[in-house]
Amino acid sequence: MGIFWGNRKKDELILVFNIESSSVGGVLFRTQKSEIPKIIFSTKEPILVEKKMDLDRFLFLTIQSLEAVTKKIYKAGLGAPVRIFCILSSPWYTSQTRIISFKKDTPFIFNTKLADELIQKEIKMFEEEQSVKYKTADNAVRAIELKNIKTTLNGYETPKPLNQKAKELTMAIFVSVSGEQVLKKIENTIAKHFYFRQIKFSSFAMASFAVVRDMHAQENFLLINVGGEVTDISMVKKNTLQESISFPLGHNFFVRGVASSLGCTLGEAGSMISLIKDEHAEKSISKKLGLIIDQLKTEWLKKFQESLANLSNDISIPATIYMATENDFAGFFSEIIKTEQFSQYTLAESEFKVIFLGPPVFQGMAVFGENTIRDSSLTIDAIYINRFSTKI
Repeated sequence: MGIFWGNRKKDELILVFNIESSSVGGVLFRTQKSEIPKIIFSTKEPILVEKKMDLDRFLFLTIQSLEAVTKKIYKAGLGAPVRIFCILSSPWYTSQTRIISFKKDTPFIFNTKLADELIQKEIKMFEEEQSVKYKTADNAVRAIELKNIKTTLNGYETPKPLNQKAKELTMAIFVSVSGEQVLKKIENTIAKHFYFRQIKFSSFAMASFAVVRDMHAQENFLLINVGGEVTDISMVKKNTLQESISFPLGHNFFVRGVASSLGCTLGEAGSMISLIKDEHAEKSISKKLGLIIDQLKTEWLKKFQESLANLSNDISIPATIYMATENDFAGFFSEIIKTEQFSQYTLAESEFKVIFLGPPVFQGMAVFGENTIRDSSLTIDAIYINRFSTKI
């Protein structure tokens, strides 16, 4: 069950929506034989930050931003896309690497029928486990993504396992699911302007992993995506996306913390944080605000450390970190991670090296038109989708 299928032509117009926990974006691009997408239009709408996080209200605000993005792309009048994709970040999906084991006393042939049966059974189990996490009428969830990471026969990794004989089989698969209600709201909103029988969904974890893996000759690394409400961490070992974990503190956690401590509005809190980050605040404000932010940093860092410890499972943590976040917060979170002490010297291979996945990193990997914003997430999405769409 891949998310990409069918006949793929060159020079197609493709539309990708990016739904995060701080904003919703859209990018319209043309595929090219060079596998370098030609981005002709992109836009982004923030999701309104509120004092308290309520998932139902948050979904409503997210769909509101999606509607605004959809309208802008439609009104741009740049043509009808032949395919539409939607890349989700937390909390809009859950993913996991699942291990499938199958053993018989007598040799069997590993074929597509057996693989499909085992995979569908595993997906159903994962959907049932995750259904309680989604507030829907019937707690229904839908599998949106499946990637076969590794297959071993009789204990040996086999790059071409089909039609091979074995007594023992192990498959590692990466599965992502999302709430049916969430997916339907997204589909219905997009369909108001772009009617499609099927919108194909994927996770930002898989998109960023695939792009970073192909971009650098790095076998082991961490992927960190700091969103508005959630921070996602994925561990890559030997070019394989092995584990992912999330914790519910993003950059809005700092905005709410400052607003609560100073009794000011969220907008005022955001402005003051910007002054501190840019070192433009007056000394008196800087000192008072610095103490508050330091305390919030400690809380965020504690969750980060706990997540790394749970992620490692007695395996060393890669020291190279590729981080995706809003441009304004890149330096802020890089410094927090670099000053982290515990995990760097007990779990990591060496001192953390943080590489921000900002526009300069993707130099030469995408072509940008006049009506575009050079946004990291949208660029990653366009490169990822273009790479798959141009392969026959």
